Amino acid sequence: MLYRSPPSTPLHVMAFAETLQGGGVERALLRMATGWLERGHRVTLVLGACEGPLEAELPPGIEVIELGSPHYPILLRLPGVVRNVDPDVIFCPGNYYTAPTAMIRMQLGKRCPPIVAKVSNALVRPEMWRVVAWGYHRWLRWHPWFLDHVVAMTPAMAREAIAEMAIPADRVSVIANPPAERIADAEAMALPVGRYIVGVGRLEPQKRWDRLIAALPRLADPSIRLLLLGEGSARAALQAQIDRLGLGERVTMPGHAGDPLPALKGATVAALTSDYEGVPGVIREALSQGTPVVATEASVAVRELIDSPAVGTVVPREDRDALVSALNHWLEPGRARPAPRADKGDPVGDYLALFSRLARQRIA
Repeated sequence: MLYRSPPSTPLHVMAFAETLQGGGVERALLRMATGWLERGHRVTLVLGACEGPLEAELPPGIEVIELGSPHYPILLRLPGVVRNVDPDVIFCPGNYYTAPTAMIRMQLGKRCPPIVAKVSNALVRPEMWRVVAWGYHRWLRWHPWFLDHVVAMTPAMAREAIAEMAIPADRVSVIANPPAERIADAEAMALPVGRYIVGVGRLEPQKRWDRLIAALPRLADPSIRLLLLGEGSARAALQAQIDRLGLGERVTMPGHAGDPLPALKGATVAALTSDYEGVPGVIREALSQGTPVVATEASVAVRELIDSPAVGTVVPREDRDALVSALNHWLEPGRARPAPRADKGDPVGDYLALFSRLARQRIA
């Protein structure tokens, strides 16, 4: 449900993140903050540490508070920050960050501003051990106690939030992330010569880039290269796999990309091989460039985004043969590419309308 009444007075929005290391959650947060600032509102961003490649994307006019550590526990100091800053609304940019919002609610009680949290990752996690999944499910059922409103990026994710959190439907809205745009001053990146597959995302176990690397030697065309854009803790393991398979000349991992859109546009196909996701922004970005996508069924939103066989292929997470077959399909010479897909709507305005309504309810 969306409430489209625009704010009649400027709002003060406080958001927070661990660091600016380059995850999709943090990048989307900066795009939204830029939009809120451009429409005349005040934005305070609280960071554990103001470090990482996304620091260059901090919008002019944003107020930054640095807590002094890049580690997650530092965010437990947020209740004190909220007392000092006194925002109209608190925005939690992803469900990775909801634990600190529970602390804010517990310590501030009735003095707590409205808290809005975005669902950024899957709420159903079949890859978890049974006891861990049970604990995660119980944790989700606590969320309606400390969150005033939940934002999902697609209708299917909204339905999943309502079911898994047991939160009333009138406390859930569907608002997409603002679309990615070209960054004019981003450092240009050397792209592979010839046809290539691109993967964009953190080099973390969740992303399962090992599946994509393992598929490379099995492709019909041995000249196809792979470009992985991102950084993370799995780099050493992925590099060891590349060396073991003798793929050093076919796989490139240059690290974080200031602007991944040129690489997505130049790729023959984009791939996402994660175990779990929320609403993968890279799928939207690839389709906006007219690049087909092969993705694992990592969330209920994947089939909402890849909604036609003309734009991509969805494969089971553990089906290696299906992954290879789908990649070969889109790598076939002469295969038609989808038309670039433009994002619709006004996510920035939708968020501001929601924030305004919640702020008015708090005053009342």
